[in-house]
Amino acid sequence: MKRVVITGQGTINALGRNVPETLDAMREGRSGIGPLEFRDVERLSIRIGGQVRDFVPEKEFNRQQIALYDRFTQFTLIAAKEALEQSGISFEGELAARSGVVLGTAGGGVNTWDENYRTVYEDGKNRVHPFVVPKLMNNAAASHVSITYNLQGPSYTVATACASSNHAMGQAFNMIRSGMVPAMVTGGSESMLCFGGVKAWEGLRVMSRDACRPFSANRNGMVQGEGAAVFVFEELEHAQARGADILAEVVGFAMSSDAADIVMPSKRGAAKAISGAVRDAGVNPEEIGYINAHGTGTAANDKTECAAVAEVFGRHADRLMISSTKSMHGHLIGGTGAVELLACVMALQEGVIAPTIGYEEPDPECSLDVVPNVAREAKVDVVLSNAFAFGGLNAVLALRKFP
Repeated sequence: MKRVVITGQGTINALGRNVPETLDAMREGRSGIGPLEFRDVERLSIRIGGQVRDFVPEKEFNRQQIALYDRFTQFTLIAAKEALEQSGISFEGELAARSGVVLGTAGGGVNTWDENYRTVYEDGKNRVHPFVVPKLMNNAAASHVSITYNLQGPSYTVATACASSNHAMGQAFNMIRSGMVPAMVTGGSESMLCFGGVKAWEGLRVMSRDACRPFSANRNGMVQGEGAAVFVFEELEHAQARGADILAEVVGFAMSSDAADIVMPSKRGAAKAISGAVRDAGVNPEEIGYINAHGTGTAANDKTECAAVAEVFGRHADRLMISSTKSMHGHLIGGTGAVELLACVMALQEGVIAPTIGYEEPDPECSLDVVPNVAREAKVDVVLSNAFAFGGLNAVLALRKFP
């Protein structure tokens, strides 16, 4: 089995336009959640989110590219550029022929859907732009990354709601570990913050009107975010041979299905994925020092996740640190696991644990150490990143400090 390492990372999200800005915000416990700004927001009952503010596509892309790139694709390409520049990898020859890209998204081109429904139904027009379909399709971001960076190997998109990014990164990990590919560009993106996107989520009645407060007794729902995070996963020997800087090692991955309910989470399913990732990583449960929680801020999710962690780790659960960075950047749905992996890499590299901000009242059903409100310095060697999705789909990644 090959060893898999991370050699590059990039992002754009509500906390920052790149990785340094994002990590600074996480260290400071600074929120990127605020009033939403887009057309018809006054018709919504939910008017807050983790929006990428003052984003001007024309500063990043030319006119022809904008005609092809939905907002979620634009975010992906910006994050991919940063990740590949940091990695220093160049996809040419045999490396290009074998390497690929696997990304996660739940909604794909939601902004394009929204804009063109307006064109047809509200404005009464009978024609739409000829590139609407290639712009809105879920695989658009993966395809454009493949085209931009000459990635000719396995390239596709995973859509498993809120677990999409973790499933995508887990697939990339397994392909490299098996020897199928030497390197993969992976991660995820999402941009549902438009009238139609938020209106649909309002119907679920799981959204907060004021703040995301994971694990706090007075939590009242999730807050949506948008953005992307992209990583370069690479086979260890390949990375070392070209002298790459290694950020962390990916050591385990597991996934499970609750096979129970389309929206209500299951402790059994979550625990199965968590314990599976620990087992796949070949570590003892006591070696896990930090878990980046799914931690959406809904009553059902948070208590179920805490119960699953307690079941898997037993007495060690009380010594674990577990935090939800969704409290700062919001829930990026299909892109959320990728942004959260940045916090896991920071924990391993810098010994800084991102906090759960907005925490106000202890909850007996969420009695773990949730790193409330203030980042913490702590040495950790192995961390987990949890993702649990509607549909009962669970995906957990394990990372280790390198070397």
